[in-house]
Amino acid sequence: MSSSRVEWDVRWIQKILPHRYPMLLVDRVLSIDPKRRIVAIKNFTVNEEFFQGHFPGYPIVPGVLLVEAMAQVGGILLLQDDPERDHKLLFFMAIERARFRRPIVPGDQVRFEVEVLRLKAAHCKLEAKAFVGEALHAEAQLLSTFVPREGPAGGDA
Repeated sequence: MSSSRVEWDVRWIQKILPHRYPMLLVDRVLSIDPKRRIVAIKNFTVNEEFFQGHFPGYPIVPGVLLVEAMAQVGGILLLQDDPERDHKLLFFMAIERARFRRPIVPGDQVRFEVEVLRLKAAHCKLEAKAFVGEALHAEAQLLSTFVPREGPAGGDA
């Protein structure tokens, strides 16, 4: 990939995204090709709060959280080199072609691969996939729009 940064850990991710625990769903970025492609990981542990109720005796990662994680990875891709990122948020416009092929369970390390299909000044369309090992577990196309952050120092939107 064209970027050469070595430490794309959670501290770096928190400089890019406004999300914090328990909603931050990306642990590390493995590679970035700016404005084109990103690969990142999330380690799902049995301690994740949602496993207590989804589902007792058969814990799996909720599909909606997988889509959110894919969107966060896409947000890192689109915002990481944007000098105005502290003044922007990325909001969903649509989720298309979402498919959940295999469950993700405690102990799985998920590798997210996200590619830009279309990028314009205010909108983008991303192709996102979630793998455990080499097996495809989930995929979706995500359409988003950039909106200004409001409030003091970026505040809540």
